[in-house]
Amino acid sequence: MLEHIPRWLGAAMRGLRAGADKLCIAQLQGEFAAIDLSSPAFANGGRLPPRFTADGEGVSPPLVWGPVPERAQSLALIVEDPDAPAREPFVHAIVWGLPRDTHRIEEGAIRADGLGSGGKDVGFNSYLFEGWLPPDPPTGHGEHQYAFQLFALSTSHGLRSNPGRSTLLKAMSGHVLAAGLLTGTYSRGEPAGSRGYAIDRTAQIARQGGN
Repeated sequence: MLEHIPRWLGAAMRGLRAGADKLCIAQLQGEFAAIDLSSPAFANGGRLPPRFTADGEGVSPPLVWGPVPERAQSLALIVEDPDAPAREPFVHAIVWGLPRDTHRIEEGAIRADGLGSGGKDVGFNSYLFEGWLPPDPPTGHGEHQYAFQLFALSTSHGLRSNPGRSTLLKAMSGHVLAAGLLTGTYSRGEPAGSRGYAIDRTAQIARQGGN
């Protein structure tokens, strides 16, 4: 959808960004242990391959992570774009209720419930459908970050089906034991490295997450 925004308009909106301080990992209170979150498809801070975006197949990327605290009862994942030209970060994926002994999400697995989600509850993205919302930054808007945030929780209580961002935040509040942050980038119609102001702030959040 955003690929149809003309370059001049994308450039005009270049300074309009939600901000990394509005990411879920920044909104939750307290200090968390660190989870080693990574992807075999891209490096932390590296560019997302087009197949995971609206310019390619649009499938979700694979993710892997290391140990979580023994007290963890479940895991939750949210992927957000803090560089979206909006008041809040765009939500690209929510996965709730991952078993604590899960250590990976396969490529293409973030899909609508019953279509490969493996029993997990896949929530609503910003376009109000279940599954992976492929990155689709406006042409000329600069490089966007995509923050993959994984949380180990001290609870496994259920939520209403297909939770959204606000529901997820409320359910996680006071229950986060550890968190991992992985950032991929993408831009359209310009060289990689045309970054927005939020990059440094996201790096700071990552360091804080390791306390």
